[in-house]
Amino acid sequence: MELVLFDDALKHLLRVSRIIKTERSSALLVGVGGSGKQSLTKLASFIGSYQIAQIVLTKGFGETQLRDFIREFYNWSGHLNLPSTFLLTDAEIRHEYFLEFINMILSTGEIPNLIAKDDRDVWLLNIKTQL
Repeated sequence: MELVLFDDALKHLLRVSRIIKTERSSALLVGVGGSGKQSLTKLASFIGSYQIAQIVLTKGFGETQLRDFIREFYNWSGHLNLPSTFLLTDAEIRHEYFLEFINMILSTGEIPNLIAKDDRDVWLLNIKTQL
């Protein structure tokens, strides 16, 4: 990735890095398309050694695929305790319920019936044994 870093870009990179390093944080980056929001977020995640999770839209991408994606992201960030960044652009919001899922993630961290009870118990048991 070729980047031209100017003073304002470095300031934004520092802000995004600080947000990413803060536990349970989130950010909404607003700006003109092509201004580098996504690139700076990816760079900040790379600097912090964070895994980047971004939806790759396909023709049939719907609720089931979104639930599977979020479940896998929860597996990385929660169960496996890998530092992770969830990156979502406006182009990846195909249906209104995408925003409902994102709202649930940001407000409570829980999506009803996302993880089966058996899987959740295994995840919690693994986390307790790691502590």
